[in-house]
This record gives sequence, C-alpha cells and structure tokens, in this order.
Amino acid sequence: MEVVLAPRETAVALGFVAAGIALGTASGLVPGLHANNMALLLAGIAPSVPGPPLYVGMAMLSAGVVHTFLEIVPTLALGVPDPAMAVAALPGHRLVLEGRGREALRLSALGSGIAVALAVPLAVPITRLMTAVWPVLRAHLSLVLMAVAAALVLTEPTPGRKLVAAVSFGLSGLLGVATLSLSPEAPLSAGGMLAPLFAGLFGAPVLVDAISGDGIPPQDGPEIAASGRSVTGLAGLGTAAGAVVGYVPAVSSAIAATFALLAVPGRYGARGFIVATSGVNTANTVFALFALIALGSPRTGVLVAVEAASVPLSVPHLLASVGVSALVGVVAVPLVGDRYLAVVGALDPARLSVALLCGLAAVSFLFAGAVGVVAYAAAAVVGLVPARYRARRANLMGVLICPILFT
Repeated sequence: MEVVLAPRETAVALGFVAAGIALGTASGLVPGLHANNMALLLAGIAPSVPGPPLYVGMAMLSAGVVHTFLEIVPTLALGVPDPAMAVAALPGHRLVLEGRGREALRLSALGSGIAVALAVPLAVPITRLMTAVWPVLRAHLSLVLMAVAAALVLTEPTPGRKLVAAVSFGLSGLLGVATLSLSPEAPLSAGGMLAPLFAGLFGAPVLVDAISGDGIPPQDGPEIAASGRSVTGLAGLGTAAGAVVGYVPAVSSAIAATFALLAVPGRYGARGFIVATSGVNTANTVFALFALIALGSPRTGVLVAVEAASVPLSVPHLLASVGVSALVGVVAVPLVGDRYLAVVGALDPARLSVALLCGLAAVSFLFAGAVGVVAYAAAAVVGLVPARYRARRANLMGVLICPILFT
C-alpha cells in the first residue's frame, strides 16, 4: 500500500463527507423516516451529483452512519423510532419520564461510538468466518429464520405474553406478506411499503398513548449512572449482534438487539437496552460494508444505494468516512438531543402527537400513495397489540421474516 499526500483531493473528499453528515443529521431527526427510504432517495439523486463516484459513495455512507446515531433523538423525544431503535424505545421513554433523557442520549452516543471502534478491527476476521459458513447458512436460511421467530416468542416471560407475541408475530407477518411485494404509485419514486409499515407498527402506538400523557418532564443533568466497563461490555454485545445483522438477511437490528439483550444482566435495565441497541444499529453499518465487499450482497438500504450508484469499493476511503462520521455523531447526539428534548417538552403533548400521527400518514402517502396510508392504518392497529399487552415489540419483525419464509 502506498500512502500519498494529496491535500486538494483530501479536501474535496472531506467536503463530500461533510455533506453526507449534514444529510444524515437531518434525516435522523425526522420522525418516522426509515434509513432505507433515505438511502433510496440518495440512490435516486446520486447519478446527478457532480463528483467522483467514490466521493459520492463516501457521502452516502456518512449519511447512513450519522443517521444511526441521531435517530435516537426522535425515539426518545417523540416516540417515533426507526425500527432499528424499536427495542430501545419504551425503556428509553422510561428514562425520559424519570428525567434522565440527557443521560439516555449520552448512553446511546457511547454505545454507537464504541461499537464502531470495536467493529472495524473485528470486521476482517468475522468476514472471513462468514465467507466460509455463508454457503451453509444460505442453504438453511429458512430454518435459521424459523429459529429466530421461535426464540422471539418463547423467550417472553409468561404464557400470556408468549401468546401475545405469537399473535403479534403472525399478524405482522400477514401484513408483510400482503404488502411488501406491492409497487404502488406514489409521489416519490424512491418509495416503498417499508415506510408506512414501520411507521404504523412502531411509531403510531406510542403516539396514540402519548395523546393522553403529560408530555416530557423537566430533565436532570447529563451524568451517566453506569460504569465505563459496563457501557463497553454492553456495546460489545451490541457489536456482536450487529455482525449477525450485517451478514444474515431479514434478521433486523431490532431482532438482533433483542437477542443481545437476553444476555444483558437485569441490573442494567433501560440503560442496557439503549447501549446495546445503539451498538447493534451502528456496528451493522461496518459489518454490512464488509459483507458487500466479500459476498457481493448489500444488507442495508444505504449499501443498496452505494451498489446502485456503482461506487468503487475502496475500503480505506469508505472506512475513513465511517470513522469521521462516527466522531461527529458522538458529539452531535447530546448537542442536538438536549435542545430537541427541551423544545418538545415545551409543546402540548396531545396536539404534538396528533400532528405526528398525521405527519406519518403524509409520509406514508409520499412513499406509497393511498395504498401506503391504508397499510399505515392497518399496521398501527397491529402495533397496538404488543403495546397493550406488554409483549416485546420486536415480535412485530414478523413483517420482514414471514415474507421471506412464505414467498
């Protein structure tokens, strides 16, 4: 490898990375905007962006990384998570209601940042391992996904919750089978059914409950009530689970986080949920990049967009964009999140919740037309099942698993 100092090219590359960071910050703060939809929009505009395809790819990857950091902010403040953050949503809300929202933001930033630091050196050996076992795994993918589904249901603590989990998984699975193959006409050509389904399953139920709530209480200081060792260990669990997401299709970050959390001692509670889930979500970006290089198969929406834009897979350049974006993300989460919580806390919770419910319906229409609005409403009803009967909302990932099993 030859290292060449090229100030002009470096400045141009950093400019593209900065543009991606700005875009990822904006998209991460939009309630209900799934990373895949953001990536599809990027794929649509990438060919018209002047500049080397490699730099455009660095910008796209930077946007995706920063999005995984910032999406915790609307998750905590508004209750509209990207599905990848669904597992952490309710525990995170508990911390916010206890006045510990600023701490929760910092825990998430640390979880994501540590996960990137761990994922980069682990990516090469794990990629070699997965390259060796992938042919066997692919041949038995249905069995793997059925095992995932069974574990989601059977690890619920009581028989009643197991039943609710099974019903939630089945209903969401039927919804996915019925809708994900559709290609409805919509105002945005980069749309699809994922946005309305995820908005209904994970965002709407929390907002419905928030209508009768008291809103966000005043928040205490940012001090973290967890040791550095425990935060690093929890982020490590999230990193390991993120490796699974990066290589196995249909195993989402929410599902992987659920399994990671089964290994988290109960004493960590909501803080453990947030750190581990954030680690899964961000580590997935690194492992999925190596999966694309080694297996030729993109595992995230951002990498689908990178492949569609014919971006040269230069590992040093792309990893550099990940590293820079991660550093910015660690700083941006508390900096932006504290202000976000303060602004939302000053608003009327009922009006805000109703406005967000209508806004998610509008997003559903933009991405999937009238069919998307109907799917959003149906998904909202299904999403209320685990929310009302206290089962894990990760069981709603049947919406992704069942279409692969039965189509």
